[in-house]
Amino acid sequence: MEIEFLGKDPGSNMNGCPSLFRTDQGTYLVQGWVVDDPDTLIRMGIPAGETVVEIPARMMSLFQGRD
Repeated sequence: MEIEFLGKDPGSNMNGCPSLFRTDQGTYLVQGWVVDDPDTLIRMGIPAGETVVEIPARMMSLFQGRD
């Protein structure tokens, strides 16, 4: 899989999180904060083998204009 760095949260510290990447497979990779609150994961219905990451709303502009 080839990945292209699209940007990181301008409000983040130097660890690079959260960040957004685009792949050559028509998908995106999001580096964010792990959501591990059991109640939240149950309400979302997250199955085994999947996970959820959280990113700030200010990063949504990184998705705009990207196909």
